[in-house]
Amino acid sequence: MAVSIRLRREGAKNRPYYKVVVADRRSPRDGKFIEIIGAYDPKKPGHNSTLKIDRVEYWISKGAQPSDTVRSLIKKNKKATATAQPPAKAEQKEQQSVQEQSSPPAPPTEDAS
Repeated sequence: MAVSIRLRREGAKNRPYYKVVVADRRSPRDGKFIEIIGAYDPKKPGHNSTLKIDRVEYWISKGAQPSDTVRSLIKKNKKATATAQPPAKAEQKEQQSVQEQSSPPAPPTEDAS
């Protein structure tokens, strides 16, 4: 079975909204699909798509072919997640350093001499 990752159109007239789906290549655009793996809103400015990158990679490893638009969305989402992860790690380090600074000092030890 030839599988593709493509857009499924939803939304109203002149207000498109797309779901990113994994579907048999022979099924119609808005027909039967295997799995929904994301969404895309072309009218929204800025970052306008969400994808389950792990599921995209799984289906591509199984031989699914993404459409040109979906390939572009995958590239943008991978880039966005790559740039978003290092600040999260930096934030964790910052929280650890704040915790270390706020911990009470050790009680003084008395010499028996």
